[in-house]
Amino acid sequence: MSWGGKRTRAGRPKGGISLSTRAILESMNSGGEMPIAYMLRVMRNEKAPDLRRDEMAKAAAAYLHPRIAALPEDPEEAEESEQTWCLRP
Repeated sequence: MSWGGKRTRAGRPKGGISLSTRAILESMNSGGEMPIAYMLRVMRNEKAPDLRRDEMAKAAAAYLHPRIAALPEDPEEAEESEQTWCLRP
């Protein structure tokens, strides 16, 4: 019996779709509105209350934009990390 490493025919086949992805694709194809499309529609609706539009903008931003990485508080620590990053091959 082998330990670790790649095993033939193990795991999901390439191109296979998980159940959750399949459910999302089926709801999209059936004409249902995707959650992100709903959030953007509410956010762009000028007749909606500003508070609701703000909340939808915050919720949609998590799906559309990456988070900014945390920066070190100490400037010397930041310089050291930049130098070590540049030295790596």
